[in-house]
Amino acid sequence: MTTPLAGPETTLGGALPIPGQRAAAVDTAQVAGLISQLLIALGEDPTRDGLIGTPDRVAAWWADFMSPDDVTAVTCFSESQLSDQLVIVGGMSVWSLCEHHMLPMNLQVTAGYVPDGEVVGLSKFGRIAEHFAGRLQVQERFTEQVAEYLTSVIGRKDVAVAVRGVHLCMSMRGVRMEPARTTTLHTGGRFATDPLLNQQFFAAAQWNAA
Repeated sequence: MTTPLAGPETTLGGALPIPGQRAAAVDTAQVAGLISQLLIALGEDPTRDGLIGTPDRVAAWWADFMSPDDVTAVTCFSESQLSDQLVIVGGMSVWSLCEHHMLPMNLQVTAGYVPDGEVVGLSKFGRIAEHFAGRLQVQERFTEQVAEYLTSVIGRKDVAVAVRGVHLCMSMRGVRMEPARTTTLHTGGRFATDPLLNQQFFAAAQWNAA
């Protein structure tokens, strides 16, 4: 951190900025009305058996998806004997929506950093990924947002983030290539300048995505 730790555990409250913050709450009543209109435009009857209540359910899902828990507190633990150890957290799977076609994309996230006298609470990595996934997104921006936030948490640029995505906008429309995968990689600080560190992280990221 950029400030000294007062004890074995430090909690960073809401002081950290959240880049790309969403603006307004979801208007579920209006969304439900629009879904009813969409069903009619598709030649369906929103009042038939099977579709009764569907607009409200879809609206409730949008409200839930677009309102993930904020990353309001990141806990760091003092570990004075730690330095130059590579920490990698993988196996994080989040769902987001492609903003170009509004179709789902599944993002497998691996994040790494080099601790210097303290470590970040592991559960926060998943919460950070979920926070930035809960919106209309593109994978490239998502990768940078996660990396930028982790950089602000540890106070240094020694952060790497790899994301492997399955995009339904490519799998079920257009070229319809179901096996296609997209990989984005951010390497900052020592991950960009130390080839061995970069190779170690990328090997771990590939293993986690396998």
